[in-house]
Amino acid sequence: MSLEILKSDLLHGVEHGFFTRKGGVSEGIFEGLNCGRGSDDPAEAVEQNRARVAAELGVTSDNLRSVHQYHSDVAIVANETVPQTPPKADAMVCKTSGVALGILTADCAPVLFADREAGVVGAAHAGWKGAVGGVLEATLAAMEKLGAKRANTSAAIGPCISQRAYEVGPEFLERFLDEDPEFQRFFAGGQGDKAQFDLPGFALHRLREAGIEQAEWIGHCTYSDPARFYSYRRTTHAGEPDYGRLISVIRL
Repeated sequence: MSLEILKSDLLHGVEHGFFTRKGGVSEGIFEGLNCGRGSDDPAEAVEQNRARVAAELGVTSDNLRSVHQYHSDVAIVANETVPQTPPKADAMVCKTSGVALGILTADCAPVLFADREAGVVGAAHAGWKGAVGGVLEATLAAMEKLGAKRANTSAAIGPCISQRAYEVGPEFLERFLDEDPEFQRFFAGGQGDKAQFDLPGFALHRLREAGIEQAEWIGHCTYSDPARFYSYRRTTHAGEPDYGRLISVIRL
């Protein structure tokens, strides 16, 4: 089966892709294109999957870069030097040709950035912690240090958990309201004291507040489409022991 790659018109002219789980060699609960080295999937399968992604983007496997993601606001610069181990961060930026930035997700929002004029790209992992903690703003700041301008930067949010599938408790809502009472608009009523959180809507808000006018969510709920996407929350609800990770990639 060939790889399935979703794209954003806002990033037209820049090599990129939000890969679904289709087209990989992993089996069982990881069936498909699992690119998560942190999963319990056999390492050989994960590396084969990553090699397929690298080939699709026209880079070597070493130049499909990843980071050790931990829901932070840390953005780093990727360059010609291949690190011995993935650095701890949740975003990468780059202006080096032939280096692809790969972000892993399984419900969190993958966000790809490009300033074509400056020749700078970025990729960020934005779960709720990262989004409220400033990872998107940190990515833009790191891109600016490489010469990018926010007025020229486009951003696309890939498949992630949608509001209808993202039920949260009252303590989660309070965390956001303590930050800004206006964040109430990203929550809808749920059952009992629960609420439904709009992660892609919140990420779009943060991008636009940061000065990015060309921004979009390409749609697709990871939770609701098991044939195409991995989902941490769906796996948890099903009582499964582990889950695959989707990869979203951009390069110059």
